[in-house]
Amino acid sequence: MLADLAGKRALITGSSTGIGAAVALELGRLGVAVAVHGNKNAEAAKAVADRIVAAGGKAGVVVGDVAKRGAAKQIVDAAVAGLGGLDILINNAGAILERVTNAGFDDDMYDQVYDLNVRSVLAVTKAAYPHLKAAGGGSIINTGSVAGRFGGFAGSTVYASAKAAVHSISRNAAREFAADHIRVNVVAPGFIITPFHDKTPQAVRDSAAAQIPMKRLGTAEDCVGAYVFLASSAMSGYITGQIIDVNGGQLMP
Repeated sequence: MLADLAGKRALITGSSTGIGAAVALELGRLGVAVAVHGNKNAEAAKAVADRIVAAGGKAGVVVGDVAKRGAAKQIVDAAVAGLGGLDILINNAGAILERVTNAGFDDDMYDQVYDLNVRSVLAVTKAAYPHLKAAGGGSIINTGSVAGRFGGFAGSTVYASAKAAVHSISRNAAREFAADHIRVNVVAPGFIITPFHDKTPQAVRDSAAAQIPMKRLGTAEDCVGAYVFLASSAMSGYITGQIIDVNGGQLMP
């Protein structure tokens, strides 16, 4: 049923490493032309695109900081120019940036987290919407987080609230864009071992794994299937406004 993805065109923000890179590689394998996005990791983004092309797929690279005002349109326009249109948008760029308590955050840190994790989703989606509509519809998949579902652990208050905002934005957009045959859904990963957690202490990793029914932390590849499912209209054409949790049972809403 995934044959419907062949020939589609996708922009994946934050796809130079981690979950975004894993999704880009799999969509490329399935015949999707992929715009691999990077910012500080432009070389890593190129490496992902090169792997897709080497395997017989189609891919290009777009570079820019989604957190900066005005950058979203430039990124989308570059992707559309390279792909010839857009059918799938995956808003995956995001980061915790730093761990702070409710009593210890400051305004600059708050702005940075929200610009990267929230404003970028709104801005990239706004820029991509006309192209998705022109294609006759498509799929928007936003990367949420288990932290946005339950509030997050100590030190993640700002990030968790930002991801909760992404969940809410996605539901609202799902209602708004349904008439244009554009579906909007969320994948909410749990504790996934990617560069996101490079600075997470081993003790915290071990403690998290012990609380997960499957008794292990997730991988980027564990998340890929949910994105592919939501990208395919044959698989999920009557699904919109939903959150798919990929967390090994850590949270069962």
